[in-house]
Amino acid sequence: MRFTVIDTIPFRPDRAALVKRLRLRDGSAYLADLQRFVDEAEAIARPKALYKVAFIDERGDDYVVVDGVRLDSRVLAVNLEPVHRVFPYVATCGVELDAWAHAQHDMLFKYWADVIKEIAVREALQALFAYMTEKYGLGKMAAMSPGSLDDWPMPQQRPLFTILGDVTGAIGVQLSDSFVMTPNKSLSGLRFATADDFASCQLCPRENCPGRRAPYDDTLYDRKYRKG
Repeated sequence: MRFTVIDTIPFRPDRAALVKRLRLRDGSAYLADLQRFVDEAEAIARPKALYKVAFIDERGDDYVVVDGVRLDSRVLAVNLEPVHRVFPYVATCGVELDAWAHAQHDMLFKYWADVIKEIAVREALQALFAYMTEKYGLGKMAAMSPGSLDDWPMPQQRPLFTILGDVTGAIGVQLSDSFVMTPNKSLSGLRFATADDFASCQLCPRENCPGRRAPYDDTLYDRKYRKG
């Protein structure tokens, strides 16, 4: 099956929340600058996402083959034991917003632009998941992303992109030789049905992580994923 592109995602960031995130106080001389800045971003931004319905062809102790492409991960293999259908995806802030951000020269504006790009990719991901849920009547879902765990490292971006196809031609996201995506505010992963509330954060001991979505469980790997 060919991938599906979602490219009509509205971008209307919560300005009050953005002011709070940027720690601007009432009466700040920067508030008017920020309002103009967000106006520019809204006019330019075209966040996008794509996904594909894919199926598991083969399973091993520490790998799965999805649409003929091997993905190496013990955690992923165990998580996918109960399912046959998966949803690889990429979401991005968009090349338009990325180019606009790179054109900023003031360090403060560069920081603001980076935050706005992050908001845009999160809105793209949220819109993608909502679309998929409605279209396929999905229940409880989980996702894993290459690089989120040592068990599924960044080089696994390459086979994930291979499963999806021409991601660059479809939504402009490029994968470098070091497996980094451009625009940098892009997210990739594999979404799947689950009976458990799984998040990769549960297996990551990194402290003070700003992106943490679940507490670290230091016994989970031994309980569920360790061989034997």
